[in-house]
Amino acid sequence: LKALNPEKDVLVWFGHSSYFIRLKGKTFLIDPVFSPYASPFSFINKAFNSTSVFHTEDFPPIDYLIITHDHWDHLDYKTVMDLKPKTARVISTLGVGQHFEYWGFDPSKITELDWYEGTELESGWQLTATPARHFSGRGMKANQTLWVSFVLQTPGYKLFLGGDGGYDKHFAEIGEKFGPFDLVILEQGQYYNNWNLIHMMPDQVSKVADELQAKQILPVHNSKFAL
Repeated sequence: LKALNPEKDVLVWFGHSSYFIRLKGKTFLIDPVFSPYASPFSFINKAFNSTSVFHTEDFPPIDYLIITHDHWDHLDYKTVMDLKPKTARVISTLGVGQHFEYWGFDPSKITELDWYEGTELESGWQLTATPARHFSGRGMKANQTLWVSFVLQTPGYKLFLGGDGGYDKHFAEIGEKFGPFDLVILEQGQYYNNWNLIHMMPDQVSKVADELQAKQILPVHNSKFAL
């Protein structure tokens, strides 16, 4: 990753919902989980063999660390703590900032967003939190923090960062408000009939892409953990 041309736009997916984006020299890291398990215990939700290839020391400085919600398979304590010296700014959802503050991150570097609330990264660069149909929680009490998708608007591209969530009318609303998108990153995997309200079923992904007015799709939420 450090050897990549810093002037070249690139997206690298690490399995499940973790990916790195560089656009016009700016670096984004979304929902990084580089531990070999996605839970508070190492024997639960273990990563498949040979899928934990990248480590935090492999990364260049991160301009924007983006967290869609605080589930263990999207927010990994060890990963973000190892990335702490490299991270210039954390952008997440209502309530998730308390985790980062508790872990010693500078509060001035943390931005929390509500649905349809945005933050200007710099002139011509905007990140907006958009709705998702999901839930949150890391301990005994669920839903103490918000879950979102994100719209990333840059001078050259418009991206939808889907996070987790089931199908509902919000996709069409986001497509109408922000579309079309050059790329949408949507969950496609780790689904179950009884989870259909909080995770998309495979046959819904193409419908969502149409509603978002997507030019290209990157399917994630697969290939690393069996939840």
